[in-house]
Amino acid sequence: MDDRDDDLVRAVALSLQAHPDSTEEQDEALFQEQIRQATEASKADIPQGGPAPTTSTFLSERAQLEKERRERQKRLRKVQDLPESDEEEAGPSVKRQRVLSSASGVGSPHAVTSAVHPSSKLNSSKAPFFWDGEWRPTAALGVEPRRDGRPTFRLSEVLGNKGEIAFAILSTFALDLPWIYSLFDPSVPVIMVSQPESSGKASVKNALPNWIKTTPFLKGGYGCMHMKFMLIFYKTGRLRVVVSTANLIPYDWRDIENAVWLQDIPLLSRLATFDGQDKESFPYVMKRVLDNVNVAPALSVMLKQDHPNLPIRTTEDICTRWDWTKVKVNLVPSIAGKHEGWPNVILTGHARLMKAVRNIGLQTGKGLREKNLELDYQGSSIGSYTTQWVNEFYHSAKGESAEDWLDKPKSRREKLPYPVQLKVLFPTLTTVQSSQHGERGGGNLFCKRSQWEARKFPRQLFHDSRSKAGNTLMHTKMIVSIISPKSTKRSTPEVINVDTESEDDDNDPEVINTNVGWAYLGSHNFTPSAWGTLSGSAFNPVMNIRNYELGIVFPLKDMAEVNKLACYERPPRKYSPADSPWQIDMPQIADESIYFRSHSSS
Repeated sequence: MDDRDDDLVRAVALSLQAHPDSTEEQDEALFQEQIRQATEASKADIPQGGPAPTTSTFLSERAQLEKERRERQKRLRKVQDLPESDEEEAGPSVKRQRVLSSASGVGSPHAVTSAVHPSSKLNSSKAPFFWDGEWRPTAALGVEPRRDGRPTFRLSEVLGNKGEIAFAILSTFALDLPWIYSLFDPSVPVIMVSQPESSGKASVKNALPNWIKTTPFLKGGYGCMHMKFMLIFYKTGRLRVVVSTANLIPYDWRDIENAVWLQDIPLLSRLATFDGQDKESFPYVMKRVLDNVNVAPALSVMLKQDHPNLPIRTTEDICTRWDWTKVKVNLVPSIAGKHEGWPNVILTGHARLMKAVRNIGLQTGKGLREKNLELDYQGSSIGSYTTQWVNEFYHSAKGESAEDWLDKPKSRREKLPYPVQLKVLFPTLTTVQSSQHGERGGGNLFCKRSQWEARKFPRQLFHDSRSKAGNTLMHTKMIVSIISPKSTKRSTPEVINVDTESEDDDNDPEVINTNVGWAYLGSHNFTPSAWGTLSGSAFNPVMNIRNYELGIVFPLKDMAEVNKLACYERPPRKYSPADSPWQIDMPQIADESIYFRSHSSS
């Protein structure tokens, strides 16, 4: 559990922050027991053709428990010295909005309302569509409008008019099920992908009326289902695909900055054939993701349970019913498990990142034409690093194949220096303490003291993470890369020792790409658990990955786009000798998974 994920840690940290004289923990335990009793029947494994629980008694009990839970949340926020939300947390029917003063920019699209809880009723049939794709940071309380003037997304805007939704597939790690349920019409069928129970077994269960919860397999229960995506099917036939860094919990959409990419996809005028589909295409990769996180059996059950007219009947329909031609981003998944052989390895983890970089023509090359790659990695959780793994990841980020180094002796790779062109962005202790919520707001940012103080830990790569929005912290996972000719770079040691005198490399025609770099946005933190570790040989590689992750990669055309896209202040400030990262000491490490699962099951 060296690379324990940030969201899991946040759940534990928040539980440890309760006031010592309060009864919140006992209160929460009571709530969880009430939830367990209210949903016991609905959470049983679904038999083929079994009925869904839809009784009015169940709903009324759920509503009362939700009301009590929200009252507890308000008390807890007061105890933690966090500000009250600018509006009620009662669901999409709440209409209250905070009108900003003229000094705050009334009239701008992102200044009409405050950075409010996503339950604000911003849904309307006139909501904008995003046929060309759009990424934005999420709105956060206290920093809206943003200092950099960038528009933001709220969850209500991401979902659109709830009355127009016909079906949805959602995926998250941390989950507040009653809360997200309240943002949908109760009649809308939803498949929720989330973290499995401690056994790690795949399951399909009824969670709420018209909602099915499905979980993928995690061997031995180790790892995380950390993907954060949405497929929202509207009654008009439009499909909205969403990839984000935010969990489906109020905190991630209200108190801390995240990021969202989304694109609207139109229906095809006639069905396409599945045979012959490009296996690198966005819809084909998405279909593979859905299959790996256990959506297909959940879809089959839902079709048999009062929903025979869903927009899709199989995951193949994703590829054949919609027109994906305007989608230009590359989808980059990590699939938990062992993947052997090149055909399987390049589908997942950092090998898939390598393939995505190649797909957009931005590999650095080798030999005399090799280009320099500078990499900023903004994340919210720090892993345990070795020089072998960091160089392994960096080589894939260059768009270069692991065939170059897999047959090199491990003892040789252990002596390689860390790549100085890599910057790891993580907030310092001072940055967290001086943020708008102070230390109370740092519960979802995680670096272990034992990691930081390890003898060979790459402290020299660390840079402070400061949001361009203002005085808020970030849960965003983002890579910003810049590619430049080697003649303009600083003198640095080679990263992976490959044969740079290859005649073939020098004789290959040079492909001119005017883009200056690429960016990644998604759920991957900079950890081996998220991106995987390669072993084996150049002939038969093996990729081992602990987590399910998902993100997108896309090119950056010029430095103006680089500076606009980066969610953090550039250039990031390098840690001084006096700096240390924000760290959370948790004496109850062994109880983490128990606490998280008990709080995510409702």
